[in-house]
Amino acid sequence: MSTVHIHPSRKDNHPSTEYPGLTNEFQMEHAKKVEEVRSVLKEVGEDTLKALLMIDAVQRLGIDYHFHGEIEVVLERLYTKFNMSDCHNDLYELALAFRLLRQEGYYLSADVFNNLKDKEGKVQGKISQDIEGLMGLYEASQLSIKGEDILEEMGNFSSQLLNAWNTNDDLSQARIVRNTLGHPHHKSLARFMAKSFLSDFQGTEGWINVFKELAKMDFNLVKSIHQVSKWWKDLGLAKELKFARNQPLKWYMWPLAVLPHPSLSKQRVELTKPISLVYIIDDIFDVHGTLDELTLFTEAVNRWEYEAVEPLPDYMKTCFNALNGITNEISSKVYKDYGWNPIDSLRKSWGVFNQLKKKEGKFEEKRGNDVRGLISLHEASQLRVKKPETLAVKTFPDL
Repeated sequence: MSTVHIHPSRKDNHPSTEYPGLTNEFQMEHAKKVEEVRSVLKEVGEDTLKALLMIDAVQRLGIDYHFHGEIEVVLERLYTKFNMSDCHNDLYELALAFRLLRQEGYYLSADVFNNLKDKEGKVQGKISQDIEGLMGLYEASQLSIKGEDILEEMGNFSSQLLNAWNTNDDLSQARIVRNTLGHPHHKSLARFMAKSFLSDFQGTEGWINVFKELAKMDFNLVKSIHQVSKWWKDLGLAKELKFARNQPLKWYMWPLAVLPHPSLSKQRVELTKPISLVYIIDDIFDVHGTLDELTLFTEAVNRWEYEAVEPLPDYMKTCFNALNGITNEISSKVYKDYGWNPIDSLRKSWGVFNQLKKKEGKFEEKRGNDVRGLISLHEASQLRVKKPETLAVKTFPDL
């Protein structure tokens, strides 16, 4: 059995492709490292835990997109073995196998975790000291489906023990436990957690270094976050619209989730741009703009004409200019790459969005008036109920 310790999905493989800004030498070395890892995965053999650790590692390091075919072959073999074998006395191995197989679409009954209970139906006390196993159990519980009470029970059990252990003097292990509780793999973006996992990924097995080397090279391929930060700073909206949110990293998470492949860096940057404007316009409507200003802004976006922009206050002109520039830029790039100009559709979509924001604002204003009216009515009714005679005397002293 492997002695590796790890402390903390698609059919086709993607060979290393050309990435602008990177030298041919780097790309050749990257492709070579991809093939090294591919060979390791193909030659993993019958060591179940080692195979599980490898698949978990490539997924957590964010390099699994290179090896979907190899991962599928290994999991298919493990699935057959997992269902046929009753030798799952290792909590970490059991939890890891369950999670990796289920998250890739293989059905496993959660009843396997009933084996962790004694004859009285209580969770066996011996597993309470297995921190690595408890982390694996907590991770597995994140893939529960409705009606799987045993997984919910195991999730609560492991969470309670891990939270209690979180105060341990081993600061490094405590940090890993906190990461597991706060960012379980199934509910996180691997690319954001990869560097943290890389620093905690230790062991004496030779394959570990190969995996880590590829992960470090892959980090150099994903430069779009820096491009987003520079674009946002150069755009200047954060300086001009101080009332609005300034969260380019948060906005970038959406494109990263739907376009994770490193070769789609440009697409991630372009998608972040309109997402950022959605948040900015949302703040203009919800935080800063008056009703008259918002009406003018909505009309300007609907008409998309210079004359409609002129009456706008300066901060709205700044926002509209950014919106216009981004829309034109994206339309130009789409036309260049695909021969179709989407500018009319994009402008119409922004118009619809602003109309909806305006309606939302009117609804909130009406609801606010309704609430204030109800409060006034309630206060008046309370006065009448409590002391009607006093109210009459104060209002009509002659009585």
